[in-house]
Amino acid sequence: MMPSKTRTECQWSQCQIANLGRLDCALAKTPKSMLVRRIKLMIRRRLTPDKERAFKKYTDALVNRAVRFKGGKAASLPPRASLSAPLCEGDLVRVRSAEEIEATLNHWRQCKGLTFMPEMKEHCGTIHRVHKSMRRFVDERDLRVKSCRGIILLQDVMCKGTAEFGSCDRSCFCFWREEWLEKITD
Repeated sequence: MMPSKTRTECQWSQCQIANLGRLDCALAKTPKSMLVRRIKLMIRRRLTPDKERAFKKYTDALVNRAVRFKGGKAASLPPRASLSAPLCEGDLVRVRSAEEIEATLNHWRQCKGLTFMPEMKEHCGTIHRVHKSMRRFVDERDLRVKSCRGIILLQDVMCKGTAEFGSCDRSCFCFWREEWLEKITD
């Protein structure tokens, strides 16, 4: 009697390497998520950052109208963080809970243009030290230096990659909005 396949073996059969020859001959089925991801990436790669922002702003306004029409509450910009003083290097902060952060997000999961990535949820409720308050950064999508306000870098909170693209060894800092952080006073 043949033993049944384990979960690991079933996952291995879905691996690209195992299906490489079949994909080359167009015999292997590609998962739906892979096709959707390819379409999203194709659209994003053809939009300039300015056009992408305009597209998101327009569609967010449409979604808000539809939600209001159905009697729901539309997403709105959160109030400016109620900090007595701006966050400075070395300050201790607590990352707000996922529910508090999600209340500040629009339909694109953004707050004032900054996306809250699902991978950042693991840091919710934890205490960290401020590494730096950002003033300028290089936006690699259009190779321009951009000025910003209210974006904070936390010590030892690095991006390890995303579920959409996989792991990454670059070790970039995660960007945090001041609205997502709570200053801890002694």
